[in-house]
Parts: sequence; structure tokens; C-alpha cells
Amino acid sequence: MLRRTLLGAAAAAAATPAIAQQPALDPENTLILELPGGRVTIQLLPDLAPRHVERIKTLVRQGFYDGTPFHRVIEGFMAQGGDPTGTGTGGSRLPDLQAEFSPPSRARFIRGTVGAARTQNPNSANSQFFIMFAPAPSLDGQYTIWGRVVSGMDAVDKIKRGAPGSGTVTNPDRIRTARIAADVR
Repeated sequence: MLRRTLLGAAAAAAATPAIAQQPALDPENTLILELPGGRVTIQLLPDLAPRHVERIKTLVRQGFYDGTPFHRVIEGFMAQGGDPTGTGTGGSRLPDLQAEFSPPSRARFIRGTVGAARTQNPNSANSQFFIMFAPAPSLDGQYTIWGRVVSGMDAVDKIKRGAPGSGTVTNPDRIRTARIAADVR
């Protein structure tokens, strides 16, 4: 009986993905957002989008994101922020970025993925970004993925939702602070 139990446990373990110890995050490529609902830690992905990651780090270090609203938040889809005007039309003074789309075989828009918002022009990403509440395969290969939430998704889930359809938020939640972990003492 013990042998069967051990074999059964071994088979179950083989069929179940192991919970691997996550390697330590690189502080230079870790973004920490303080939101009204708590702290969110985002692993930046320079291997997928080096120019976008560099832009995010530049803007964070300038304090650009502090106080910016999540102006468009759609239940079951995503929360969009990074526009200091709160209208969805603003950005930084830096030039727009060329797209760095990843093939779906390499990266997908799943819960916790962080992507670069843009207009219809694929090369129009600037400062705006969105965090996924749920998978959206229709975005795969169409938007730049530059990060993923590694902790604090519960705080993302608490972001105030917008109007049905448009996602426009009245009195939106704001990013209290955004910091690169290497800069936090």
C-alpha cells in the first residue's frame, strides 16, 4: 500500500508542473508601482523589448508616472495608464517608439502581462501601458510586451473600473509612485 501511495504521489508530481523557485529578480529590471490597493512588482523584459524597457526606466527615473491615472479600465480585460493628461491622448516629450512585437510562440497577452499602448500606428507607443486582467489572444503579436506582474496582482485587481464599453474612468485611481528596484534604498 505504501509503495502504491508513493508511486501515485510520484505520478501526480510528474503530471503536475513543479512549483519552481523563481530566480531572484534583477533590481535594474524590476519596476515597483505603489497603487491605492497595494504594491505591484513588475519584471521588465529587455530580452523582448529593449527599447520599451529603456523608455520605461527613463520615465520612471524622471518621476513621470508618479500621480498618473489609470484612465481606461475595462473589467475582464485590462487597466491602462501612463498618460499624465488622463485623456488617453497624452504621452511623454520623448519620441514615439518603434514596435517590438513578439511572436505568440515567445510571449502572449495573459493575466499580468504588461504591454505598450499605442494608436492604430504600430510605431506610436510612448509612455502609456496596460496591465492585463485576463488573457487576450487577439493582442498577441500586435502590441509590444515589456513586462509581467510577478507580485501584487491583487492590487491591480482593485483598480477602479471604468464605464462599460469605453472603460473611461471618473475619478480614477492613480499610481502613487513608480520606482526601479535598483534605485530603492
